[in-house]
Amino acid sequence: MAEQVTKSGVFVCLGNICLLPTAEAVFRKLVTDQNVSDTWRMDSAATSTYELGNPPDYRGQVCMKKHGTPMSHVARQVTKEDFAAAFDCILSMDESNRRDLNRKSNQVKNCRAKIELLGSYEPQKQLIFEDRYDGSNAHFETIYQQCVRCCRVALEKVR
Repeated sequence: MAEQVTKSGVFVCLGNICLLPTAEAVFRKLVTDQNVSDTWRMDSAATSTYELGNPPDYRGQVCMKKHGTPMSHVARQVTKEDFAAAFDCILSMDESNRRDLNRKSNQVKNCRAKIELLGSYEPQKQLIFEDRYDGSNAHFETIYQQCVRCCRVALEKVR
């Protein structure tokens, strides 16, 4: 019998097609590689409605394929349920989205999710993920590497 999911997190930024699918896929691969995927539930979501229903940016998909990291995602918006019951932790990619998340969490009764920056786990102290929608393939590689560093540390601290 599979172990019950005991930890959960959602990655949040503005559009949910560039940074977040990468962070979610990286984290998902880490927990799979460490054989703890049965104890984790993760997702990603947007603060805006700009990209709802869209797949990840093709440059992110190319980067993930290059690194052998599976990516399956459709953009969605963060919901009140994400704050109240669905997730333990909401990891924002930058300060602007964290402010939006804090404002939204104030509208939710019994908000239990802890809101923090994913970059707070960055060992190289790059607190903010630069969201350049017009970024090059090299930019997506930089984001991938930053996600790997942060997600490794976050997983280690939570375990």
